[in-house]
Amino acid sequence: MAATAAAFFDLDKTVIAKPSLAAFSRSFYREGLVTRRILARALWGQMLFVRFGARAQTLERLRLRMLHLTTGWEQERVKRIVAETLIQVVGPITYKEAVELIAAHKQAGRRVYIVSAAPEEIVEPLARYLGAEEAIASQAAVSAGLYTGQLLNYAYGPQKAATIRRIAERDGLDLSESWAYSDSATDLPMLEVVGHPVVVNPDRALRRIARMRGWPVLEFTELMAVTPEGRRPVNAGLVGAAVLGALLLGVAVLVRRHPQPAT
Repeated sequence: MAATAAAFFDLDKTVIAKPSLAAFSRSFYREGLVTRRILARALWGQMLFVRFGARAQTLERLRLRMLHLTTGWEQERVKRIVAETLIQVVGPITYKEAVELIAAHKQAGRRVYIVSAAPEEIVEPLARYLGAEEAIASQAAVSAGLYTGQLLNYAYGPQKAATIRRIAERDGLDLSESWAYSDSATDLPMLEVVGHPVVVNPDRALRRIARMRGWPVLEFTELMAVTPEGRRPVNAGLVGAAVLGALLLGVAVLVRRHPQPAT
């Protein structure tokens, strides 16, 4: 069978406008899995990510915090929370340009994969929601149905590229004819493994690399509310300002009204 091409999409700030893990923090808070202080930190971190992006050191700190935080959580409970709130959380923050690109690649006969360092419990349902064939995501260790605080697989940096190579061999994909999309310089290995790297909403480092290498640079700005009832455009400019304002207000209210004892 002749090899086929594929399209690999990073998730955060490439397909959706917010970090996927932080986007579900309110849902986890309502279910009693996180405290007000942790929620406030997540809102603040989400605002900084939306405004400035995230460096490798920041992502590593977030990874270690989340592993510590989720130790002892029930995996099935997390899956249920994500399933029940997916459309509410992700529907209004999906980039219209990304949705259209995914549809175009599928129409051209290419397989579509969502690639993210976020947990598979979030990325897999998101991939199905977006119409992708498969998700490449981090996998947490589970014992007796509870998270242990360890990782079996961390889909980050070079590991993304290594996983893409394995999938290409498994599925008979021609990577030289495949596409990859990302916003972060930490995904440089993923972009380099395909014949058609495309930079989306890049951080400074990746924008500089793209300029030197002549890679296409796309700016995704239009948001599309995707629901079972259909799709409708969202004013990205107004939403962006509203999101930043709401996040700042949310952090202030949580900290001022519900102070937590020092630990």
